[in-house]
Amino acid sequence: MDLFQTNPLANFLPYDGIAINYGSVLDKVRSQYYFDTLLQEIPWVNDEVYLFGKRIVTQRKVAWFGADKYNYTYSNATKKAHLWTPVLLELKEHVEKITNITYNSCLLNLYHDGSEGVSWHSDAELALGKTPAIASLSLGAARKFNFKHKSTHKKIEIVLENGDLLIMKDSIQTHWLHALPKSKLITKPRINLTFRTIHAVI
Repeated sequence: MDLFQTNPLANFLPYDGIAINYGSVLDKVRSQYYFDTLLQEIPWVNDEVYLFGKRIVTQRKVAWFGADKYNYTYSNATKKAHLWTPVLLELKEHVEKITNITYNSCLLNLYHDGSEGVSWHSDAELALGKTPAIASLSLGAARKFNFKHKSTHKKIEIVLENGDLLIMKDSIQTHWLHALPKSKLITKPRINLTFRTIHAVI
């Protein structure tokens, strides 16, 4: 037995939260099937955020799904959930088995290429509770995903490949920001599914 073997499912944050990259949880055929199906079946819309009283419409597209028609508010914009599709239920159950956590909703993001990303933020909305568990499943183009501690400003960068599953939990949203940086080198699309649990309808 190799006593010095690293655990691929270990928390890669040094403190103040838990982030685990499970690596690929879907083979290439299934990843492509789910990517193609979601691209065609999901009612994608351009995301809207309100910053300093100004309405901003992003090129990135989103969709919000759940077990009920939850309202979910972030960046001062409110979205009402669509009900689960059969394909999303399949993926939700697959992610739940791997993470041993149940989820009742999912925010999907469609990035057409590397010109679209997300700036530094944390998912700290009241409806998610104080220590939410968020499971992020990536389909399509590989993208860098960055973390930055709010106090120490320590940065950590990982790459999320096609089929990779990342979970963020414990106090991570309190202490860390995360971002999907833009890249001119990325020419293919990516779909990201973030499974989470809404504890209150607001």
